[in-house]
Amino acid sequence: MISRILKLKDGVGCEYGLSKWVTIDQAMIDAFAKATGDNQYIHTDPEAAKASQFGGTIAHGFLTLSLLSQMIADAVPRTEAESTGVNYGFDKVRFVAPVRAGAEIRGRFTLAKYAEPQPGVIEMQWNVTVEIRGEDKPALIAQWKNLRFENAEEPLKKAG
Repeated sequence: MISRILKLKDGVGCEYGLSKWVTIDQAMIDAFAKATGDNQYIHTDPEAAKASQFGGTIAHGFLTLSLLSQMIADAVPRTEAESTGVNYGFDKVRFVAPVRAGAEIRGRFTLAKYAEPQPGVIEMQWNVTVEIRGEDKPALIAQWKNLRFENAEEPLKKAG
């Protein structure tokens, strides 16, 4: 894996790794629907969803997106100095193909940008593709920004 031989800052343009496969079952979809209040039948009603263009229930796009945190933790190891990592947002997210109940997905992470805006703070942008096992089209593609904070004496300075 590239992350074992490079320092993060030297890996821009490199694929860092793949996460393990994650099964998206109906129970997970139903729990997400309950948590978010998005109970549209294509997610939560297997019988009604059979008659839809999807032929059965599908995961919420935001469920797939929310699993990126789990996937990156699996695919990209933390540095020894890192104390915390946070989601910093997205420059692009596209839901390319539906994830059917029972499908398996995994994340593929390529480091697109690396910056150290201040000591102990690392800003990274990842090009992410979430693949669906056995399908040609990915579930989603995204440009995702993360911040990592390394152990430091000073707290984070506010911008501006």
